[in-house]
Amino acid sequence: MASQASVKPAARKRLAADRARRTSKAEQVYSEIKESILAGALAPGGAIDKLALCAKLGVSRFPVTAAINRLAFERLVVIEPQHGSFVAKIAANDVREWMMIRRALEAEVANEAAQSLAADTQRDIERNLRYQHAAAEAGDVAGFYALDVEFHKLIVDGLSLRHAREILDGLRSHLERVRRMALSPPGRLPSAFAEHKRIFDAICEHDGAGAAQAMRIHLDATTTAFERIAAQNPDIFIG
Repeated sequence: MASQASVKPAARKRLAADRARRTSKAEQVYSEIKESILAGALAPGGAIDKLALCAKLGVSRFPVTAAINRLAFERLVVIEPQHGSFVAKIAANDVREWMMIRRALEAEVANEAAQSLAADTQRDIERNLRYQHAAAEAGDVAGFYALDVEFHKLIVDGLSLRHAREILDGLRSHLERVRRMALSPPGRLPSAFAEHKRIFDAICEHDGAGAAQAMRIHLDATTTAFERIAAQNPDIFIG
């Protein structure tokens, strides 16, 4: 018969493994619901059907509820007692302010990159742009968006601008839904790729003013796309 000393460690190990599985599943549920919101599969202002999510994800109600509570803390979900949970609408005036801050900061980053961006970072950006071109030609909005994010991060990281990276990461999380929407209109992917290419060309030519201006033009185009979407879809925005 196994001793008590040998049973207890085994029981603790099983308990730890069970907790890990639950935590992993909860994270997966949270990630999948969040991605559905960011990608627009769950539209701003729309009601969240917990039972449908449980059936779709093959989980009980608890991890879905926990995920929704977590997303409410992140202001992606609004919980209305006695009424239900809803995907948060997008605060248009907040978006405008965040875009203004991003434009000012990234233009300065582009200017700095033209002075001192390392050769290995330039090679990484060249590879990124090749992939962007392929994604644009294929009409792959999700793939292009991921490469778009990487493009901007590569420039900041290549300069080791830790505080700028922290600020831009925060802005990116607030703007993600809008940035994805802004890439959706027909013809926008090739245009965004061309704008990125002009930024990079100016950086490679050590033209700081040109790189900053190219970045402003690129981010102004994103703002213009946002304003057009907001005008066409007033029901998903507030403010």
